[in-house]
Amino acid sequence: MTTSRLNPKVDEYISKSKKWKKEYEKLRNIVLDCELTEEFKWMHPCYTFDNKNIVLIHGFKEYCAILFNKGALLQDTHRILIQQTENVQAARQIRFTNVQEIIEMEAILKAYIYDAIEVEKAGLEVNFKKNTEFIVAEEFQNKLDEIPALKTAFEALTPGRQRAYLLHFSGPKQSKTRESRVEKCMPQILDGKGLND
Repeated sequence: MTTSRLNPKVDEYISKSKKWKKEYEKLRNIVLDCELTEEFKWMHPCYTFDNKNIVLIHGFKEYCAILFNKGALLQDTHRILIQQTENVQAARQIRFTNVQEIIEMEAILKAYIYDAIEVEKAGLEVNFKKNTEFIVAEEFQNKLDEIPALKTAFEALTPGRQRAYLLHFSGPKQSKTRESRVEKCMPQILDGKGLND
């Protein structure tokens, strides 16, 4: 691994990390051995091939992980890829709780990274569910029917923003909570903003 390929923002990220420093360093070395370009995106170390995102390194309270952007397309021969939630369509993680796990899996991790590079070289794409396949909460559908401007504003949002709202509105079990979420978000939708904008 040559130091010229190290991104200073990743150096800073790792040096400031309190919990997963050794794990991040080991994952970084493994990924860089696979000839990927080190970048810093979404506040995390991100590794690319021909400007296409391949893997991301990130940490959580209970584990750190390497995330494959198109993990759903990988051949998971070791059955180690994890779908974070049922709504995550493309990305998959491999999780670690200590540096020894990473050391023991180094050869397997490299094989998965090389597989991810081949997926990118082949131009493979994940077939995402259409927004029409997501549940539209009855409370939201009623508002769309009542307020034409809301329907127009919602349809003008990007598919990702629409999906975020649909998931947010359909999540709660109680109608009262769903209704409250819809009411709270209506001004944002009318302003053309996403749930997290």
